[in-house]
Amino acid sequence: MAVNLNPPQASQLPAVAGVELLVGSAGIKTPGRKDVLVVKLDKGNTVAGVFTRNRFCAAPVRLCQEHLAAGVQIRALVVNTGNANAGTGVDGHNRALSVCRALADRHQLQLEQVLPFSTGVILEPLPADKIIAALPTLHQADWTEAAEAIMTTDTIAKAASRLVEIGGKAVTITGIAKGSGMIHPNMATMLGFVATDAAITRPLLNQLVREVADQSFNSITVDGDTSTNDSFILISTGKSEAALIDSDEQPAYQQLRQALLEVAIELAQAIVRDGEGATKFITVEVNGGRSVAECKDVAYAIARSPLVKTAFFASDPNLGRLLAAIGYAGVADLDVDRLALYLDDVLVACDGGRNPTYKEEQGQAVMNQSEITVRVELGRGAASGKVWTCDFSYDYVRINADYRS
Repeated sequence: MAVNLNPPQASQLPAVAGVELLVGSAGIKTPGRKDVLVVKLDKGNTVAGVFTRNRFCAAPVRLCQEHLAAGVQIRALVVNTGNANAGTGVDGHNRALSVCRALADRHQLQLEQVLPFSTGVILEPLPADKIIAALPTLHQADWTEAAEAIMTTDTIAKAASRLVEIGGKAVTITGIAKGSGMIHPNMATMLGFVATDAAITRPLLNQLVREVADQSFNSITVDGDTSTNDSFILISTGKSEAALIDSDEQPAYQQLRQALLEVAIELAQAIVRDGEGATKFITVEVNGGRSVAECKDVAYAIARSPLVKTAFFASDPNLGRLLAAIGYAGVADLDVDRLALYLDDVLVACDGGRNPTYKEEQGQAVMNQSEITVRVELGRGAASGKVWTCDFSYDYVRINADYRS
């Protein structure tokens, strides 16, 4: 059961002008289940993306990168679940290409104007024929249905939206994401698609997608495994009446950036809240480092430690596990005597050891909560970093042991 996460409501997810959503079933893994999504884009849009750095990145990831690099205007995205089309070599590339070609032919587009995405089981051939056969049967959908159509082991659909005013004009931002396991991103995570009707130049959108990913999807972990298929896409349709954003020094850029970041963080946190078998949502905040990277290294050492995560599941204030993770995070010259460790607002450790006034029942009270903050003060600089994670439960093992069943 997802931690304090409710299903998205269609009424709270406004349509984005210039975006049409189509969903349906190809029977890739489960007959009758929605497993195909097509996102059609009007002319005049701009698209940017960031992708996994896993060296076994999936065939659709490579094709997306190629098509975006071609410089043509993207007009459609096609997403399938149930099969990752990763570790499939040349055959996988050709199968992904055939799906792109079929969609392009159906909507009178160039092949390079289609971006493909896949998620599911690795090392199995993509059933491209099923996906192609399903394309004529897809029906128009809202963002809620679109979010449901890209789920795999997710227990709940993930979507978020913001309505903001930029330059005195209304701007809409709506996005969806999927992910529950194999979450430890090195750019973004699993699949995420966010669209806005604001107008922004391609170079700035490319900059924006990286900035947003780093503070949202690049700040989560469920199990320490980086997917072969991670993709995060930003779409700007330019259909609002707000003026074109062509400089990151414009106030409008910062306004749009903040709103996009809020949507992306909400989606990224939803993935953690729905982590496979999760019962706790944990924020790890590290302050006082010499660089953001250093702070994130310490945060991730805590967040991906199986011993830390199982302690959280057990509500066990075995806080020496936190100190051990901090110690092996790779900060070679860390002065542990200057470090302070907190659970929520409870000071647990300081001056190189246990806080003399700390009592076990204080830690127990925090560990019993469903949402917990771990705060580390390194005392060596002004930088900060934040990571969101979840616990490890018995269900994580069960879900992954049964994944291909």
